[in-house]
Amino acid sequence: MKARIKWVEGVSFLGETESNHAVLMDGSPEAGGRNLGARPMELILLGLGGCSSFDVVLILKKQRQDITDCVAEISADRADSDPKVFTRIHLHFIVTGKNLKPEQVERAIKLSAEKYCSASIMIGKTAEITHDFKIIEIQ
Repeated sequence: MKARIKWVEGVSFLGETESNHAVLMDGSPEAGGRNLGARPMELILLGLGGCSSFDVVLILKKQRQDITDCVAEISADRADSDPKVFTRIHLHFIVTGKNLKPEQVERAIKLSAEKYCSASIMIGKTAEITHDFKIIEIQ
């Protein structure tokens, strides 16, 4: 896997992925940025949430659960001093579907966290990562 980061101006950078996608990153106005894009640490949280959500949806589909939506709401705390690594991250999954079994949703989240989500396992070396979920039943 490869990526490329190109300085644009000030503290703005353009990230380009090997799969030909681009994302603009920028700093806050306090850091000399213009708030034109996400902060790099925000992108790490998005990567974690995306990786874990991807796993949860695929696992639930393999379990033949009738899932129609999955949202991961993420909250995190960072260290007060440099390096300001994440110290605590919580993922709250809101899973929508028909006749979803709570034990299957819980198992999918656990499998992602402990076995499949590379981002979660990597970030878990410095941060305590917790999970919970809510099921929304549709008719």
